[in-house]
Amino acid sequence: MENLLGYVADLLFPRLCVVCGKELNASERHVCAMCMAELPLTGYHKIEFNPMEQLFAGKVPVEWASGYFFYERGSRHAAILHSLKYKNQPHLGEWLARRFAAELHACGWLDGVDAVVPVPLHRSKLVVRGYNQSEYIARGIASVAGCRVEKLVKAAKAHETQTHKGQHERLLNTEGVFCATAEAARFSGKHILMVDDVVTTGATLIACAEALRRAVDDLRISVATLAVARLQ
Repeated sequence: MENLLGYVADLLFPRLCVVCGKELNASERHVCAMCMAELPLTGYHKIEFNPMEQLFAGKVPVEWASGYFFYERGSRHAAILHSLKYKNQPHLGEWLARRFAAELHACGWLDGVDAVVPVPLHRSKLVVRGYNQSEYIARGIASVAGCRVEKLVKAAKAHETQTHKGQHERLLNTEGVFCATAEAARFSGKHILMVDDVVTTGATLIACAEALRRAVDDLRISVATLAVARLQ
């Protein structure tokens, strides 16, 4: 009966690839096999002191940093982030995050991670969107890492969108925005993995990491994002 209902649902409301719009077959989820094969993966977890780690160097100490695929505005695969954030498809982020986490796990990067921490949304944005996409990404990674998702940072005040701002403007825009929650103190001496959907200048993740380091002694921080702008 369940299979029959699923078949009828697919007939009435066909599942489409978020990248190319092609109808998905029974074994495909969210993104068709062809578009997944063409996903521009970074391979940063295979590169010593990769460009994403260089982004944080001298600003905030991180154990490691990696993004799953390259993001370029206007490209075909940019539709993944658009669907994740603005088309009510948060489970797309969770599904991709599990695939990403499998690669991180295979090279040992998730060993010893005590918690996965999503970058928070201010409540005003949360009300409009209805969900925090970074929480779904965190759930996907945590399910592979074998640890819990912990909300150790909160957005104390709203800030303007970062989309059209330069690096300096982004840093100013996130100043004083984030603070550690009361639960963060439990993670003194622990290793947490901070997670977001995309990194460009790193301003948001740097601000979150600084808020945690001010509040928690001997905290070790790593960073993972689904997407990353091409960094020089």
